[in-house]
Amino acid sequence: MVKIRLKRMGKKKAPRYRIVVADARSPRDGRFIEEIGLYDPTQEPSLYKVDEEAAKKWLNSGAVPTATVGKIFKLAGISK
Repeated sequence: MVKIRLKRMGKKKAPRYRIVVADARSPRDGRFIEEIGLYDPTQEPSLYKVDEEAAKKWLNSGAVPTATVGKIFKLAGISK
């Protein structure tokens, strides 16, 4: 099973995330298949950038986004 989820970056108490496509069995910050975006919750308002084409390609091929990534996709106007 393939998931679209967040990979944590940044230092302590200053998180930044990359939106990645990864196998569901791999660890949170481990191996991933493709990086498709960025998310920075520390900025006001939260900053997010998503490669819309890549996201739609993965959604159509059966990848399942996590709850947080689903919300980011909704803000970016991406749906299946």
